[in-house]
Amino acid sequence: MHIHNFENKNSILNQFIAELRNVNIQKDSMRFRKNIERVGEVLGYELSKTLSYATQTITTPLGTKDMALSSDKLVICSILRAGLAFHHGFLNYFDAAENGFISAYRHHENDADEFEVLVNYFAAPNLEGKILILADPMLATGRTLENVLKGLEKHGKPKQIHILAVIGSEEGIAHTATIFPENTHLWIAAVDSSLNAKGYIVPGLGDAGDLSYGEKL
Repeated sequence: MHIHNFENKNSILNQFIAELRNVNIQKDSMRFRKNIERVGEVLGYELSKTLSYATQTITTPLGTKDMALSSDKLVICSILRAGLAFHHGFLNYFDAAENGFISAYRHHENDADEFEVLVNYFAAPNLEGKILILADPMLATGRTLENVLKGLEKHGKPKQIHILAVIGSEEGIAHTATIFPENTHLWIAAVDSSLNAKGYIVPGLGDAGDLSYGEKL
């Protein structure tokens, strides 16, 4: 797997991540969602540099201009519910992309630390020969992405898979690399070293879904 980690590259992306992590700023759920969206825009822009391009002639009011425009067919597939704001960031740049949505959540039986990832809803177009952008803000254990990959199999074989995340753990990234094809690309804004007993990233930022949309039952 090709890993593009932007944590050690000085850019405005660091400001967005700092605000997402900050326990005081993240209390503003609207700002939290906006920062998730902006991280999606930055990562989407960086990803766009790797796509295929073809020359098209554009007619202007005063003449014509040859321009290199993306020729790939993209599908943005996001994991609910934390992935919704992230998804909008990519759509802001890839407005012609098709869309897919997956409902995946951790099931902690009897509130135990151990959990299984359950996928209850999956809606996606045909992926055959297309560029799949798989968006999950928090890449913790990698088990969610593993289950999602299994669910994608019946939708066709993508030309290439790009995984995009806001924050990931070293353990989760290592596990994901063993599951996905070798030519998969991971685009990630920050990588943390550890997970706690419940499988949450430390120091991370907390529960991205709850911070975006409120606590769940």
